[in-house]
Amino acid sequence: MPRTSRQKEKILYIAKMLLEKTDENHKITINDIIGELAENGISAERKSIYNDLEVLEKFGLDICREKTSVTRYYIGSRNFQLAELKLLVDAIQSSKFITTKKSVELIGKLENLCSVNEARLLQRQVYVTNRVKTLNEKIYYNVDTLHNAISQGKQITFIYNEWVLDFSSSEKIKKQPRHNGQRYSVSPWVLSWDDENYYLIAYDEKAKLLKHYRVDKMQDIEISKENRKGKSTFEKFDIASYSKSVFSMFGGEETDVKLSVDNSLIGVIADRFGKNIFVSKESDTSFNVTVRVALSPQFYGWLFALGTKVRIVEPKNAAEDFKEYVNRIAKNYQ
Repeated sequence: MPRTSRQKEKILYIAKMLLEKTDENHKITINDIIGELAENGISAERKSIYNDLEVLEKFGLDICREKTSVTRYYIGSRNFQLAELKLLVDAIQSSKFITTKKSVELIGKLENLCSVNEARLLQRQVYVTNRVKTLNEKIYYNVDTLHNAISQGKQITFIYNEWVLDFSSSEKIKKQPRHNGQRYSVSPWVLSWDDENYYLIAYDEKAKLLKHYRVDKMQDIEISKENRKGKSTFEKFDIASYSKSVFSMFGGEETDVKLSVDNSLIGVIADRFGKNIFVSKESDTSFNVTVRVALSPQFYGWLFALGTKVRIVEPKNAAEDFKEYVNRIAKNYQ
């Protein structure tokens, strides 16, 4: 390659070198730059490198200098700080809907946003985390398809799966389509991330109401030519309230429930329902709070975990249902 052509690449190599190999704890000198350029077949004088560094600074690179017996250069601020990248890595690792394979790919791309030395710190987190991940690689693309359908305002059709036991098979736990593989047809409105899972909130025209679907259980999603429906219903929809009331996104009859709660559990209640709930003093050691929840085994299970420090006051039928729920559990141990 002609010398002039290689010289045009010089400033690009310098930028690449700074971005990939330097940070606050790893710096390079002008001699380091000259040496690496030479390894790539590019000759350079010190003065030309100074000029290139000045151009790169004007372009927007935060090139810092540490002056001791020799001046050392490194990239200071970046689009993402290392702490922010670690946060994103942890979010990826803790997301059950992202497969292990896709997690590794995404983290690899995040590593390109910092130096190679800092990237090792991100990669280390991959090995110290050990969380259950989905095996469905297609969910990554399902989310993209659903976003496209929502932005286009179109209906979708899909097959919805469920987990089943099959002791006659080598694979004892497996997914199979609900309703014998009959395709669902709904109008998608919003995606919600709840309890480490992605859910689609969509309008079911036949039922005339909004329903939720686990995205990792959706299969063969197709965008229809039909415009979506349920706009007036969705405009009245409060996603925050819905997520609070539907525990683990399992359905149930939604109702207002008055609870008697020990004062020590105010943090638990605030974490679950938010700080804007109305509470009233019941006694010196307890308070009352009314929350809207879906009466379901998931809600009762959450209530059971709080033990004797919380009690359903109203409605009475909810209290009776909870007593029956507890008795059924007790019978399993008789």
